[in-house]
Amino acid sequence: MEIERIKKSLQNRRFLAICFTEAEIEYCRVKGAASFAGYFAAKESVAKALGSGFRGFYPREIEICRDDAGRPFVKLSAKISVAMNSSILISISHEKSFATAMAIILG
Repeated sequence: MEIERIKKSLQNRRFLAICFTEAEIEYCRVKGAASFAGYFAAKESVAKALGSGFRGFYPREIEICRDDAGRPFVKLSAKISVAMNSSILISISHEKSFATAMAIILG
């Protein structure tokens, strides 16, 4: 995910509303555009791991959270029942220009 592209998209309130929960927006605003790009990349990787992409639900229905140690984890909305009994592992990384993420669904 190109960080600059996400940075430009952040000026669009509709993009924020469709893609991110309030908690994600609060966290990423402090961290900056690279975190927004990383979170979006994580959502996209989960959607692809589910095999559906963003069909039938919005990106905000995949919520990226952090535990007390800062490790990311995923919360799915009830609308995404495909993997409710599964465990989803994610990894998020970013550098100067790009953010990337990987999701693995177990179970």
